Amino acid sequence: MTVSAQAGGADGPLRAHVQLYDQARTAHLERQLADPRLTLLYTAPRYDFDTDLAGRIDARRTGTAAAARLIWRSRVEVLEITEPAFLAGVVRAATCLATLRLRHLVLRRPVPRVVTYVIGNSDPRREYRPRSAREHATFRAKWWLSRAVARTVDRLVFGTPEAEATYRSLYGPPRPGQEVRTVTALPMPCTCPEAAGEPGRVLFLGALVARKGLPVLLDAWPAVAAALPSATLTVVGTGPLEDAVRALAEADERVRLVVDPPRDRIHAELRAATVLVLPSQASPTWREQVGLPIVEALQHGCTVVTTDQTGLAPWLAEHAHRVVPTSDAPEPLGAAVLAALRAPIPRAEVLASLPDRDGREEAHAWLFAPTGSARD
Repeated sequence: MTVSAQAGGADGPLRAHVQLYDQARTAHLERQLADPRLTLLYTAPRYDFDTDLAGRIDARRTGTAAAARLIWRSRVEVLEITEPAFLAGVVRAATCLATLRLRHLVLRRPVPRVVTYVIGNSDPRREYRPRSAREHATFRAKWWLSRAVARTVDRLVFGTPEAEATYRSLYGPPRPGQEVRTVTALPMPCTCPEAAGEPGRVLFLGALVARKGLPVLLDAWPAVAAALPSATLTVVGTGPLEDAVRALAEADERVRLVVDPPRDRIHAELRAATVLVLPSQASPTWREQVGLPIVEALQHGCTVVTTDQTGLAPWLAEHAHRVVPTSDAPEPLGAAVLAALRAPIPRAEVLASLPDRDGREEAHAWLFAPTGSARD
């Protein structure tokens, strides 16, 4: 379990603002570092979780029962839950919300404002693949909880228009009194030193797994390299496809594999890249919501090549990035990568297209902004 020295230990009181997440990654920790009002309660770390950074903030790895006990004992004013359509986290959210309701009845303490940030762009009912009567029953229970949790949310932000459309199709229009905004999940330019990028340099960044489209990129690469011999490919990340990348790197000196580097190395790779490729694939059980590598590439002025699976696809297409239909065929992706390498968007133009304030930061500020008081 990871807690900060200021937190008073794993069982110490929570801060006034609490984020109740199922999974935590470095981006969550960086956001909390910028907002000392927060306590982060999470179930499990993601592959890119920075344990050193987690030790500097109030981030606690807790199960559902432990999270409910901490919330019962603490004077929480705002509780951010994982979005209701993420069924893996809905029991945790529902348990803690029920704890707050019970505390209100027993101790007459106000119920905190409940907020959520929504970027999911797929129907969880289509993702479910039951294999037994028990799994059917479990899913039905979680879906019922999901709808109940959605009705308790006081304030929510949609990170993409697709997320808003999906949410409304699942749960209907906002209930009376529910505050809603859409803030596109775009970054502001990174504070890194300016860099021109190396011509012909392609970067894949993220989990080395099939759903991120890495096999399609590896299949497309020989044709790209043959058409543009000066092109290079750097693959940064960790995952089960490391050996496949390593084999290609051994056969082609223009390919490099960088496994699980620190954040400063990731920023250096982004500054050096001209094109970021994230060819996320369609899956019955998963869909790319935004794609953190896309966000980080835009921050550094890279031209993006991706598929229509990300919720940012419409914005990317409108701003001259390359968006192709999801496919396991390498030819369309290879053609898009070549086109981006031959005519990349000027770095200054990419950066100028970004907002003055980070979209997730703006969403966070609005979710946690005061409205007078918690609910009585």
